[in-house]
Amino acid sequence: MKFFYILIIFITSTLAHGSQNENLENNIYKNLRCLVCQGQSISESNSDFALTIKSVVKDQIQSGKSENEIYNFLSDKYGDWILYRPKINKINFLLWIVPYAALIFGAILIYSIVKKRNN
Repeated sequence: MKFFYILIIFITSTLAHGSQNENLENNIYKNLRCLVCQGQSISESNSDFALTIKSVVKDQIQSGKSENEIYNFLSDKYGDWILYRPKINKINFLLWIVPYAALIFGAILIYSIVKKRNN
C-alpha cells in the first residue's frame, strides 16, 4: 500500500515539474524574436532558426538555467534584437527618451511661438 502512495507522489511531482518547465518554455518562446521571420516570436514560427532556438532553450532549462540566464545567453550570442523586452542600457534608454524629449521640446517651442504672435 505504501508503494502505491509513493508511486502516486512520484508521478504527480514529475508531472507538476514537467508542466512548470513547459510554462517556462512557453514564456521564454513568446519573448524571443525569430530572426528569420518578420515580426514573429519563435513560439509562432516554424523556421529552422526558431526550431533550433527552441531546442537550445529546452536544453538550457533542463540544465537548470533560470529565465534571465537564458535571455543573457541568447542576447550575448545574437544581440538584444532577439529579445522582445531587452535589458535597459544606455543605448536603449536613449532610444526611448529622445522621442519624448523631442515632443516636449517641440510643444514648448510651438507654445512660445504662439504666445509671441498673440502679444
